[in-house]
Amino acid sequence: MGRYRWSDWVCYWLLKWLVVNPLFRLVFWGRVWGALPRSGPLIVVSNHASHLDPPLLANAARRPVAFMAKEELFRVPVLKQVITLYGAYPVRRGGVDRKALQAAQQALGRGWAVGIFLNGTRSRDGRIETPHLGAALIAAQTQTPLVPVALWGTERIQPKGQRFPRLFAPITVRIGDPIPPPSSTAREELQQVTHRCVEAIHRLLECGR
Repeated sequence: MGRYRWSDWVCYWLLKWLVVNPLFRLVFWGRVWGALPRSGPLIVVSNHASHLDPPLLANAARRPVAFMAKEELFRVPVLKQVITLYGAYPVRRGGVDRKALQAAQQALGRGWAVGIFLNGTRSRDGRIETPHLGAALIAAQTQTPLVPVALWGTERIQPKGQRFPRLFAPITVRIGDPIPPPSSTAREELQQVTHRCVEAIHRLLECGR
């Protein structure tokens, strides 16, 4: 359980089943295709279009997923406690954040799944245009497989510039097949594996609802 207390895990599952899962199923008519392995370390890589993506994806994963979240969110009272409880850890945008990489490696060492949005920030159409290499780097350093996941429809929940989320926007989560990690941290290999992940996510997106 790492740094989490027993009471934290109780709160995590209560939040999931009393809040997040009803939102996913009843408010957003959520569908899930595919499944993640229920145990063992893995890196979940996904597209990103809404602030609600992390809890919705973690809910569909059927296991706790530790997500990188921009450090500014950890300065907001209450929100900080909620996202920390849900396994989030801060990352500094605009460069290599070694503390965030270390936190991801520690989560993997505890058997958690680690979630990383390949484009680093939200996109307007849900597609990945400029993927970062951080997920492939962590996968290479820890020899952990990557699982591509496509979040379809979340760009309609809360696109960039919209202050409040839109309800009753149907979403679908599609989970792909694991992709082996790079055999080394050479940039060319990181780029190749990242490209495979992006292609897999885009193919899943094209499946639609």
